[in-house]
Amino acid sequence: MIWSWQTAWDVLPVLLRGFEVTLLVTVLGSLLATVLGLFAAMVLQSGVRAITYPLSFALTFIRSTPLVVQLLAIYIGVPSMTPLHIGILVIGVHYTTYMSEAYRAGIDAVPRAQWEACVALSLPKHRTWFAVVIPQAVRNVLPALGNNVISMFKDTPFLTVITVTEMVRVAQNYGSAHFRYIEAFTLAGAIFLAASYPTSVLLRKMEARLARA
Repeated sequence: MIWSWQTAWDVLPVLLRGFEVTLLVTVLGSLLATVLGLFAAMVLQSGVRAITYPLSFALTFIRSTPLVVQLLAIYIGVPSMTPLHIGILVIGVHYTTYMSEAYRAGIDAVPRAQWEACVALSLPKHRTWFAVVIPQAVRNVLPALGNNVISMFKDTPFLTVITVTEMVRVAQNYGSAHFRYIEAFTLAGAIFLAASYPTSVLLRKMEARLARA
């Protein structure tokens, strides 16, 4: 099949509309994973076995199960939800497991003296967490959190299995309708690269700067 520039120009606006859905899923899924991951990491630090054991098992189970299986399970099991909402929820919860591990590593890296100083100053628990521990933990693991967001962005094509019309599904539909796949999928890959590569470079620079600080 010979490359057609005319087909490429025709499919590009359609792909960009699909990219809006891809970006929406990534942004909302990242926000969900960031908040739930932090909450899970804080709960795991509580040391209450009745809570930490079930939560740890749930996180391990979700992390060890393929994202596609989770998407299909919720899509079939909860028909009342729209595919887009299922995609945002499932990908957000799935990446919560990775975010929680990153936060846990950051929390563990906070010097013990910081915790002891908070106890000596009689700081309330919430102030210890949000004024002392979390700012240091996030600073330590910010590159890892960013890498998880990039991974989520690249995993959005899995949403095609539940009929979410993100960019790759748009490319597939266009190819099926016009019998021209090479332009659609090549441009979809180029858009993914154009969006993720600068972010990866920025994260590497940020990581290097934090290492020098």
